[in-house]
Amino acid sequence: MTRVGSPPSVLGRLLAAAGYRLESRTGAVVAVRQRDHRAVVIALAARSPSEVEPLFPPDAVHRTIVYDDDPGAEARADAGERGIEIVDPSTLGPSLGELLLPPPAESPSEADWAELAGPAVIAPDGPRTVRPRIGRAEAESLAGIDGTRYTLRLVPYFVAPYRVRSPSPHGGAGPILRRLVAVNATTRRGEVWKDGEREIVAGVDEPHQRLEPQLPEPLARPIALETIRRHHAVRVDHTEQHGGALVIETRRVAPAADDVRLGPFSLLYVPHWYAEASGGRVVLDAVTGRRVDGDDA
Repeated sequence: MTRVGSPPSVLGRLLAAAGYRLESRTGAVVAVRQRDHRAVVIALAARSPSEVEPLFPPDAVHRTIVYDDDPGAEARADAGERGIEIVDPSTLGPSLGELLLPPPAESPSEADWAELAGPAVIAPDGPRTVRPRIGRAEAESLAGIDGTRYTLRLVPYFVAPYRVRSPSPHGGAGPILRRLVAVNATTRRGEVWKDGEREIVAGVDEPHQRLEPQLPEPLARPIALETIRRHHAVRVDHTEQHGGALVIETRRVAPAADDVRLGPFSLLYVPHWYAEASGGRVVLDAVTGRRVDGDDA
């Protein structure tokens, strides 16, 4: 029977050969394989799952603790509630096959992954305005407010292309997706756009006001990265059986920072309809027709 032992243990060497990166901690060895978001903690001392859990990376999808002895029913119940797999000498043999199984092959589009290093031009010098698709009459219908003053304002956004390898609920390499991330330079709110959803034009014929950015471009980057990771997070369900009861833990796992490639920013102006009345204000995105909350306007 393979035992944990002290580092470097046989198990540690097997994990390293299977592509895990090992790091020694006090009373434990942490093995992480970023490609399929697997993490294994080899417990070198008796520690509860609640004590071990902080050693796992926050983006780990499959989390396993390997004990040298049976940790007991209480520890198994605690691990089940946290979505952590428990392995001891009696189950290590059968579990090794899954832990050491090579991660899935990369997506066929892996060759495209590095292409974003070159600048991707969203808006060449000159036209930087998004064409409105919602006219005033449509805005009045969507807002549903009579007797108000409607103003078309061009709102500044810092927009950048990005690619992300989204995590897979099963721990494999997810697809590589291409999108645009846009950060409102007045409200500091981020959102994700799909390519081709917005048309860049030289100007807008409708009378309008142009707002100036209130956010420096360097500060748009962390907002954009957080927006991307939140948008592409996946739900992961971990199920275990405990004495006839089925325990399901649900977590949301976001792409790791290394799984996001963010391109250069361009400043674009997006048209919004502002419907202002004595009772308040309604703001509509003049491209999508989406109602924007008052705090976002």
